[in-house]
Amino acid sequence: MHCLIICEKDNAAKRIAGILSDNDALKEMLDGVPIYRFERNRTNYTVIGLRGHILSLDYDSKYAMWHRVPPRDLITLTPLKKPTAYNIVNALKHLATSVDEVVIATDFDREGELIGTEALEVLLDSKKGIPARRARFSSLTKGDVDQAFKKPGNIDQNLSNSALARQTVDLMWGATLTRFISIASQRTGKEFLSVGRVQTPTLAIIQDREVEINAFRSEPYWEIAGEVEKQASKEKIKVHHAKERFHSKPEAEKVMERVKPAKTGKVVSVKKEMRKDKPPTPFNTTQFLAAASTLGFAAARAMSIAEDLYTDGYISYPRTDNTVYPPTQDLREILRALARPNTAFQAEAEELLKKDVLTPTRGKKEATDHPPIHPAEAASKTELSKEHMRIYELVVRRFFATLADESVAEVTSATVDVGGEPFIARGLRVVEPGWRKYYTYLSTKENELPALAEGEILKVHKIDLKEKETQPPKRYTQGGLIQMMDGLGLGTKATRHEIIQKLYARDYVKDKSPVPTDSGIAVTMALKKYAEPITRPDMTATLDRDMDEIADGSKTVNDVVEESRRMLTDIFDALDKNRDAIGNSIKEALKTQNALGACPKCGTGQLTVLRSWKGKRFVGCSNYPRCRNSFPLPQKGRLAVNPDKCPACGNLQVNILHGRRKPWVVCLNAHCPTRAEREAARRARKEAKDAEENGSEKEGEDEHKDDDEAHLGNGEKKETKKSTRSSRHDEGEDGTGEGETEDVSQDMKAGE
Repeated sequence: MHCLIICEKDNAAKRIAGILSDNDALKEMLDGVPIYRFERNRTNYTVIGLRGHILSLDYDSKYAMWHRVPPRDLITLTPLKKPTAYNIVNALKHLATSVDEVVIATDFDREGELIGTEALEVLLDSKKGIPARRARFSSLTKGDVDQAFKKPGNIDQNLSNSALARQTVDLMWGATLTRFISIASQRTGKEFLSVGRVQTPTLAIIQDREVEINAFRSEPYWEIAGEVEKQASKEKIKVHHAKERFHSKPEAEKVMERVKPAKTGKVVSVKKEMRKDKPPTPFNTTQFLAAASTLGFAAARAMSIAEDLYTDGYISYPRTDNTVYPPTQDLREILRALARPNTAFQAEAEELLKKDVLTPTRGKKEATDHPPIHPAEAASKTELSKEHMRIYELVVRRFFATLADESVAEVTSATVDVGGEPFIARGLRVVEPGWRKYYTYLSTKENELPALAEGEILKVHKIDLKEKETQPPKRYTQGGLIQMMDGLGLGTKATRHEIIQKLYARDYVKDKSPVPTDSGIAVTMALKKYAEPITRPDMTATLDRDMDEIADGSKTVNDVVEESRRMLTDIFDALDKNRDAIGNSIKEALKTQNALGACPKCGTGQLTVLRSWKGKRFVGCSNYPRCRNSFPLPQKGRLAVNPDKCPACGNLQVNILHGRRKPWVVCLNAHCPTRAEREAARRARKEAKDAEENGSEKEGEDEHKDDDEAHLGNGEKKETKKSTRSSRHDEGEDGTGEGETEDVSQDMKAGE
């Protein structure tokens, strides 16, 4: 008997093989793919890890040339399934000949179900009739994995179909709309403009907030506040007028006229009450990413780390809508695991284990696929990297908080009469920290008032009138944007962080709290004016609800795809009528993005970022061919205008931005001394490295060998991680990659 276990990634395959074999599995390579073999209960097992999707939807290659195929023609096409990981497909075909049974052990969600059924399709093409079952688990711990393989269930074809429908719809929308906008605005090739079913409404939300901020006009208001002092102890107490804001300056000045002469104030009343704060609810994906955002993590980075922690067995599955622990969940057992000696949170776990009854909090969303995100295994602080430890600690502390008691604080409010005007003093004293002791991210600032009695006379230390201004609304944080998307039904728990990351990758937004770039504004404004439904969440939310109905069996893939085609056809009716206006609108808006400043050679032209016929970017003068002034540019990184002139030669400078790294400042003058200095430094580093490597021939050879192996190993690991992330959710929302290309595989990047 030969059983093949199919996992979503190699590291999951390795872990599952280790658990099921008691760490006795042998690693082999098949077609360049790691597989793990072991024997258990007279059955031979082979475990293989995929790289997310090994098949992907795309259009036939004859539709690859953008300018030769009207974008709306793609709406009625049926996409084809094409292999994207040929070595894994070949390995599965070779294994199929000897396999008697298959167990799908990919992540238990829509995308995982589709990834598993894709692998099964490859096997069944080579050998018909192989029986298949499904192992479902929420954490890669020994207990969960053993239990999942004791009683595997059936594959959920409806769940897989809902993911297939999403792929089909996203390809259709992304490919058609991206091609239309890019061609209309003459921005094909590397400069193509991306449009997507979820991406574009999300960008519109960011743009709407920016419009709101820019339209905001500050209004003045006045506050009256100061300090009073206990006469005996000299303790100072902060007070503010009972009317917290005065919108009329004359009214505030009249109050000041009454209180300014006052030397003392009288305590009119003192009220004390106990305030109880309930613990937070368990983490689902949206809440987790919002919390990670407050710690400075980008949403995509936080999810990437959470996926690593899940695969390594430290936390449960991080993609879930659930905020209610299921009744079968042994919360005390999780605490026992966290209380292992010499682990990071041993003391806190032991403290909570002393409770007679564990009563967890409950959120409003309850689902049956996965429990809320929770720790699964203990970790010491040396086991994890700094970033991974911060995310792990966030999950652990939230779990502790959901099992802890309410926090209790004594709140004191005293009213003090100063010159006939009421002033308020407030104080807070923590009586029982409760859950706040464990979840330290929401601190309560204590401000205990000294003992006050009604009728007590206090000395007035100072009373001031301060003018302030109303502030514009704040930009969304990435966590806040994900919560907004969740509320509007935009995207899913598994894709929202990817959508935001895509907006950054497409240069539609910038900065930590997303701000729309000129490109983002240009595309959004044009679509809002001529095809507004694309920018609203309604249509996308409708399609996502349809996919839920596919998952529960009440709709078919064909139902949803046909509905999507009708929606998109209506949109194209409006787009085609306004094609020239849309293109001109975007081109006009983008002029400012590529303008760098006045040409220093002719004095009348503008230096602009251009592309050569080979696709290379450079800076040229708008007065070409009368003025042939031009400068080379680095070909990678996002360009931004640097407002400062070069201190060495006085020419214009640009910033080259690479992710979160510090901007690289480049002077446009090819003969600038700073360029010569940089080149000299580069040569010096290279010469020093060459000298070190040539110190000893044998030692050098060994070092080269080690370096090559390390480089290949790191490169392979990086590529695998990138492929896993990009292939799992088809990463793309832009539809069609880089424009005029013979490789239709770019159309596989159509996404939400």
